[in-house]
Amino acid sequence: MAFSFSTMKKMKIGLLPRILIAMALGIAGGMVSPEMPVRVFVTFNGLFSEFLGFLIPLIIVGLVTPAIADIGRGAGRLLVVTALLAYGATVCSGLLSYGVSEAVFPSLISDQIEWTSINEAKQQEPYFTVSITPPMAVMTSLVMAFTLGLGIAYQGTATLKNVFTEFRQIITKTIQVVVLPLLPIYIFGIFFNMTHSGEVFRVLSVFVKIIAICCIIISAMAHATIFNVLPDKCIVAQRGTTKPAIPSPTPLAMVCRSVTGMVAADDCVPSAVK
Repeated sequence: MAFSFSTMKKMKIGLLPRILIAMALGIAGGMVSPEMPVRVFVTFNGLFSEFLGFLIPLIIVGLVTPAIADIGRGAGRLLVVTALLAYGATVCSGLLSYGVSEAVFPSLISDQIEWTSINEAKQQEPYFTVSITPPMAVMTSLVMAFTLGLGIAYQGTATLKNVFTEFRQIITKTIQVVVLPLLPIYIFGIFFNMTHSGEVFRVLSVFVKIIAICCIIISAMAHATIFNVLPDKCIVAQRGTTKPAIPSPTPLAMVCRSVTGMVAADDCVPSAVK
């Protein structure tokens, strides 16, 4: 059977594989490309970065506001608890990251690459630039989203709620139709430019080690979370061999399954092992 374009359209490739393909193509193309195509993609990356900076506050307002409004009158208490958990986790993660970076990263970075050399990957100038000023700062958009969401939840204003619900649909469609399809091209442009400037391999040699350390930390935290949160189900089984104890697609469950490949078993310890 001939491999036609229609067959390619039926093949759906996920975002992460497309990003990896874009990275590989960017590195391969940057080795042999002249300056002109590099400047074209540098120009595109500059425009796309400006658009993302413009879109981020709108994403926050468009997604957070209706999400809080949909909770209803219990949004206030739930928002406080969520904010405390989020900021507490952020502080703990920041302290852990700082400790690991101070203890491990200097030995991986200092002898191989200087941070100033990363900026050399931006030596190619775009053909033109367009400045797109964001409608508001990120913190302003967060406060605005919380305020409007709580106000809509407590006042029960259906008209304003419908406005933000439709605004969420616009933002979601923009992400699906514009941001996600163009993101691999943006990643391609970054690695295309870095490779052409001669810095990609030195940068990647350090980043691979950093990512490996991050994966080890996440894996350790995932295992520790499973045993601490679910002490009565203390068996950890390979994914697919037993029913997981966290059936819902929560971020914690997805991290545990995708990074470690293991989940806490929902069966009792004797029956889970077969």
